[in-house]
Amino acid sequence: MTKIVAKCHKLLEEESLRRSSQIISVVGDQAYIFGGELRPREPRDNDVHVVSLKSGNATLTSKPATSRSPSPRVGTASCTLNDNVYIFSGRGGVAMAPIEEDGAIWEFDPSASSWSRISPSNSSSQVTPAARSYHCMASDGKDTLYLHAGCPEKGRLSDLWAFNLSQRSWTELAPAFDPPRGGTSIAFADGKLYRMNGFDGNSEQGGSVDIYAPETNSWTSHSYQPDGKSGPTPRSVASLLPIRLAGRSFLVTLFGERDPSSLGHQGAGKMLRDMWAFDIESQKWEEIVAEDSDLPFARGWFDADIAGENTIVVHGGLGESNERLGDVWTIELC
Repeated sequence: MTKIVAKCHKLLEEESLRRSSQIISVVGDQAYIFGGELRPREPRDNDVHVVSLKSGNATLTSKPATSRSPSPRVGTASCTLNDNVYIFSGRGGVAMAPIEEDGAIWEFDPSASSWSRISPSNSSSQVTPAARSYHCMASDGKDTLYLHAGCPEKGRLSDLWAFNLSQRSWTELAPAFDPPRGGTSIAFADGKLYRMNGFDGNSEQGGSVDIYAPETNSWTSHSYQPDGKSGPTPRSVASLLPIRLAGRSFLVTLFGERDPSSLGHQGAGKMLRDMWAFDIESQKWEEIVAEDSDLPFARGWFDADIAGENTIVVHGGLGESNERLGDVWTIELC
């Protein structure tokens, strides 16, 4: 396996972007940031913050919330499809409870800078996923959004759902392997959905890449040694992203939290700074090294997305000193 090298570039750092448990989604050469918290259990805002990804000319603009915007929230999840951004649920309100919206998906259209609430077509009779936070989403690049796991009012989930955009309908799929977890990550690549990491209430998960095949509605699992040598150590609130390099498909997991704080959301645990690439064809891991540049600070509770085929955009999160970060980086892999 050829050595994969990371070229890191800090685009900007802004006070208004300091937050954790937010989402970032990339469409074209713009990154869209929504939600998150600056102080524990207090949603910071529901504006959309837009970062230009043009190297050497990064700019930040903000689209103020309107009456049509989703309510302020933390721990939501997002994905992109057909140049739009989609989110589902999260936590908010006075009680910071999971936001129940009867199975609705929120769509942000960057070309119009506007939100739309997409309700299931038969909301009165259709079974829909429970409200939750610290779940994850991915799209198949065609017409389907996948929603997985997270934290409802009590406990954690291992369910998997598909939302068909053109039909506006939910389908409950085969659940992933136990234990149920929050802060897990999924990515869609080469016709399959991949899942790893997460926190089950007692410890971080690691040592397996779980693979969902839509054509058979079934899961398989690839095990590895999570020792930091043969593969990444267990972690939660990290990221998992699909990239293409030299015609090959990889999954990249980066950063995250290990050994959470006894204070829960009030404190920071051991934050990680490493990045790993999983060759989907050979099913081998390799740690990614930074050449002639430093990696971003260690962090968890952040978000990241892909720009193009091989560049990762990282924003914010919680650092080891329990501070919310407001930086935006690009990490080009080659």
